[in-house]
Amino acid sequence: MPWWSWILLWIALIALSLLFYGVLGVRLFRKFTTTARELSEAADRFSRIPAPAVPGTEPAAADAGTADGTVHRLAPGAAVFASPARMRHDYDASKFARQEARRLRRIRRRKDRRQPQALRDIEFG
Repeated sequence: MPWWSWILLWIALIALSLLFYGVLGVRLFRKFTTTARELSEAADRFSRIPAPAVPGTEPAAADAGTADGTVHRLAPGAAVFASPARMRHDYDASKFARQEARRLRRIRRRKDRRQPQALRDIEFG
């Protein structure tokens, strides 16, 4: 093999490795710009502070009512500033509503399957 073929071989290897690193660099740059764009969009979306809930106004969204029929709607993050008694009441009311919904689904499911009802599921009164 002549001496100049070794030089051509090494030039080709170096050129291919530089091309490979160039392609990797372009891909890395594109992924970085995409990540930076999504990060800025997320920062814009989450940097807005929601308006506090005004007492006495009806909420636009559908809310679960409490046992006494009142509807409480707090803005996201407003529970930090709400009274503990109100938060406890809302928690207990929603817990009772979930339990009641489960009980009604259980009664309906057992009725559809023609299974006997549990004594705790029978409505008295």
